[in-house]
Amino acid sequence: MEGLWSVFGEFELAHYGVSREQMVLSICVGSAAAFLVGSFLGVLSDLIGPEKVCLIFCVLHLFVGIWKRIIAHPSVLVASICLSLSSSIFSFSFETWMVVQHEKQGHRQDSLSDTFWLMSFFEAASYIGSQVLANWLVGDNMEKNMVSPSSAAIFLAMIGIICVTRGLRGTARTAAFKEYRVSFYAYILGDKRILLLAWAQACLHFSITVFWILWAPTLVADGREVHLGLIYPCLLGTRMLGSTVFPWIISGPLSLRTEDCLVYSFIIMGFVLSIIAYDYQEIGVLVTLFCLFHACVGLILPSLARLRTMYVPNELRGGMMSLSLAPANAAILLFMIQGGYYWNIGNAAIMAFAALGLLTAAGSMHVLKRLGKQPYQSWHKL
Repeated sequence: MEGLWSVFGEFELAHYGVSREQMVLSICVGSAAAFLVGSFLGVLSDLIGPEKVCLIFCVLHLFVGIWKRIIAHPSVLVASICLSLSSSIFSFSFETWMVVQHEKQGHRQDSLSDTFWLMSFFEAASYIGSQVLANWLVGDNMEKNMVSPSSAAIFLAMIGIICVTRGLRGTARTAAFKEYRVSFYAYILGDKRILLLAWAQACLHFSITVFWILWAPTLVADGREVHLGLIYPCLLGTRMLGSTVFPWIISGPLSLRTEDCLVYSFIIMGFVLSIIAYDYQEIGVLVTLFCLFHACVGLILPSLARLRTMYVPNELRGGMMSLSLAPANAAILLFMIQGGYYWNIGNAAIMAFAALGLLTAAGSMHVLKRLGKQPYQSWHKL
């Protein structure tokens, strides 16, 4: 469902008669919604249960799909707000639900690492599958079949609602807000390790978002002709490859510490974005750098999830993850307004800022390694 909406992107918006200024405005509104509302959905997830927030995710996609099917010219702003909130939910809710269920069912903790890299692997695979599905549904008649991906999203959302609803049986409210607030201040805001981890997550989220906004304009700069539809699956394929490397590095012959792996990966990503920002290379070099960037993303995502399991109590995981994205969403909103709407900041400067953030994330992981792990007690005992 997440991938279906981004397959045609600006082409679909132009099909509905949306101007460039309206497109930029819709991204700004979506970023504002993710910042002002999405940042607190993780707290809601911890309070009422992640499975209920996953249900909201499916309902949002169902609403957007129906909205586009029944209205000839749907509101871009409404769709942008709904999809931005669903993306915020997607970034934490399913992982949180999986970890909570993993603990409830008494599985071994070391098996979580395998689940994390498999989640990252199949997420990238599903994005490729959504592109194949959307292109197959639209076919050669774009004018007639442009709404076909919406029908697929409706179908998938209904399946998701049925599956998630089955997991709602017997669930109850997780905690009272007062208890949760005290625990959050004590275990999340009061722990330097978790703050460092949150900063790394924010920098990663910001750099990935900036990349997906600017990768196509970077490739087609100076009027170059590029088949973006062929490059897109290559990027996600390298992300899948990076995910498969994770268990080999963590528990294989190298046996690196997770923090060391993250330090090296963040440094590589930072230098890659720096090269892209200040030196527009040939297409082959750019695509190679893009693939290297996504290989590191595939390695970093399960690594950060592993560290969250080590440092963050499961009962506070959703709130920690969603609030950690607040600085990234605020920065995205700022740069979209200044760079995309008012043209005060160039694309190179935005990428350079993202590269700087990745290098600071590498520094935070180095500091996290030096601080070491301090086991936490169950927050119910506070």
